[in-house]
Amino acid sequence: MGKKEKVVLAYSGGLDTSIIIPWLKENYNYEVIAMAADVGQGEELDSLHEKAIKTGASKLYIEDLKEEFVTQYIFPTLKAGAVYEGKYLLGTSFARPIIAKRLVEIAKKEGAVAIAHGCTGKGNDQVRFELTVKALAPEMKIIAPWRIWDIRSREDAIDYAMKRNIPVPVTKKDNYSRDRNLWHLSHEGSELEDPSLEPLYDNILKLSVTPEKAPDKPTYIEITFEQGIPVAINREKLEPVDLIMKLNKIGGENGIGIIDIVENRLVGMKSRGVYETPGGTILYAAHRELELLCLDRDTLHYKDIISHRFAELVYYGQWFTPLREALSAFVDVTQRNVTGTVKLKLYKGNIIPAGTTSPYSLFDEELCTFGEDDVYNQKDAEGFINLFGLPVKVQAMMKKKNMEEPK
Repeated sequence: MGKKEKVVLAYSGGLDTSIIIPWLKENYNYEVIAMAADVGQGEELDSLHEKAIKTGASKLYIEDLKEEFVTQYIFPTLKAGAVYEGKYLLGTSFARPIIAKRLVEIAKKEGAVAIAHGCTGKGNDQVRFELTVKALAPEMKIIAPWRIWDIRSREDAIDYAMKRNIPVPVTKKDNYSRDRNLWHLSHEGSELEDPSLEPLYDNILKLSVTPEKAPDKPTYIEITFEQGIPVAINREKLEPVDLIMKLNKIGGENGIGIIDIVENRLVGMKSRGVYETPGGTILYAAHRELELLCLDRDTLHYKDIISHRFAELVYYGQWFTPLREALSAFVDVTQRNVTGTVKLKLYKGNIIPAGTTSPYSLFDEELCTFGEDDVYNQKDAEGFINLFGLPVKVQAMMKKKNMEEPK
């Protein structure tokens, strides 16, 4: 018999990918190579190697991608100010391209003919994984079991696992679908499938406390940026991964960054989730305060338009596209002077600005003072208003003329 063809599976050790290993072997007779990307899941990676091998994988790669994840995906999105539908800080969205990129690299190294993933046919992640594969390895076959097999629900998947003695991290009673990385933790399923119900936060939250349980006194924090990139907390320089981990702890303790959102999936349906992004929410707030101080009006306002489109590209899985690269180039130019320190007050889920300083500040006290000054002639405003308001005046004169003329 010839050697078996190989498939590389994006493996998390969760319910879906745990049952995909035996399913691929049963239905394709492939040698299954598993790849788990460490993008900051923490203890979720513990004992993963033993589990993958026991369920039928020939080997498991555990790839530490945390540094690259932060510097090449999180920070560019942060600099862009990209937020999907005004609430979602894209935690799952920008983790998929880096995982898929490493899948492709391992598949090429192993001589695999296919890449498999555990994304459902209803979700966004299937698009994010597969667009990355198409961009980086267009010749590679893609297998998405959820679009093929007879399993139709998480309950079916649990039954499939139990029949094969595969341990899974969920039960039919605790049936949340979670995705965790360095940036955030998402929760879907269970009571969240009914938008009329308040989330059971005591059952859900893992990174944060609710605002009610946060301290009764505020926490002050200073964040320093260099060209739009956070580099220090309270004047202490930190490596990118350490910086986010520290902010997650501080933010989580103060009930920061918990959102409940009904979002529009790319595939056309709405879904409801609870996301915890404590450190990321702090960074977005601080970055915005610094931009307000350092960017001129036209650049700031146009960048807001770009931010919206950037968020869509990330959410839709279009990271490896010419447009995203072009928008990132634009963003990088806007960030040349976004350097300085932002002080924030954190209190029971709220982020309150407490002062911003920058050597590139465009705030001129002499220009905007309510006191006497010698740099601004207020009489100049009259001519400006006359010219700026001329179209409005002409329109009004036309209307008045038409009303006065006999019909």
